[in-house]
Amino acid sequence: MSTGNESAADVSETESVPPPIDERLPEIRNALGRARELLVCLDFDGTLAPIVETPDEAVPTPETEAAVATLADETGVTTAIVSGRALGDVRERIDGPSIYAGNHGLELAREGSIGVHPVARKRARRIDTVCETLETVLEPIPNYRIENKRLTGTVHVRSVPAAARSVVAARTRAVVDRLAGDALEVSTGKRILEIEPSIPWGKGNAVELIAAELPPGTLPFYIGDDVTDESAFRAVEPEGIGIRVGGDEPSAGSCRVSSPDEVATFLEWLGTTGVELVRSETEPAVESITVGPSRR
Repeated sequence: MSTGNESAADVSETESVPPPIDERLPEIRNALGRARELLVCLDFDGTLAPIVETPDEAVPTPETEAAVATLADETGVTTAIVSGRALGDVRERIDGPSIYAGNHGLELAREGSIGVHPVARKRARRIDTVCETLETVLEPIPNYRIENKRLTGTVHVRSVPAAARSVVAARTRAVVDRLAGDALEVSTGKRILEIEPSIPWGKGNAVELIAAELPPGTLPFYIGDDVTDESAFRAVEPEGIGIRVGGDEPSAGSCRVSSPDEVATFLEWLGTTGVELVRSETEPAVESITVGPSRR
C-alpha cells in the first residue's frame, strides 16, 4: 500500500475510474449493517468547500457544514478533517469534527493535543527559505501565490496564465533542488505545486493512525478530490469506502460523486439512514441516493 505523496501519473497508470456512488450503494448499505461504529474522514477544499480562485475565501457550503455537524454529534461516529491546509487554518474554517489533520497529515490534533511529524518539524526552516526565495524568483510571473504553511509550502497557479505555469513549475523545482536537495520534494495537485519534506508520509498515514485507535468493527470512510487523497483511499479500501469527488479521473476510491453538493447529499444520508443501519440488526433494503444540483 502506498501512503506517501503521489503524482498524477502514478494514479492514472494504476487505477481505474470509480463508478457513481449509486452503483455501490447496496455494498455500502451492507457494510454499514455489519459495522459497529463509523469513522468519517473528509478533505476540505474541493470536498466540503468548492474550489475558489483565492484559497483564503474557501468556505464549506451550508449543506456540507450542517451534515458534518450532524455526524459529529452522533454517538459512535468519529469525524476527522484531513487537509493539505495548515492545521490552524483548516480548524478555523469548519467546526464540529473531533480530529483535525493538517499539512497532509504532518500535524494531527486530537484529544486536546497536537502532534507534529518530527522530521517535518526539523525541516520547517528549509520550507521558510524556499518560500522566501520563490517570492523573488517568481516575481516576474503574474498572479502566482505562495503559501507558507510552516511544515509545507504551496505555490498556487490557478490564476497564472496557462502558458506560464510550466515556467512556475520549472523554477519551483530548481529552487527546491538548489536549496534543499533531497530534504524536500515537489508534487502536483489541482493547479498547485506542493513543497514537502521527502518522507514516506501522507494523508493515508494519518487516516491509518486515526483508525488504529478506534474499536474493532469501525467502518472507515474517506472523501476527497485530489491526487493527495489517493493514499487515504488506499488506507480505507477495501474494508472501508473511498469516495472520489470530481469527474472521470482514475482513482483508488471505489465510487465517486461529482461535487461538494453531492458530498453534502451523501453525508446527510449517512447521518440519518446510514447511522440507523449501523444501529440496526436487520438486513438492509436496497435504495438509491439522489445526487444532483444543489437544493439551495
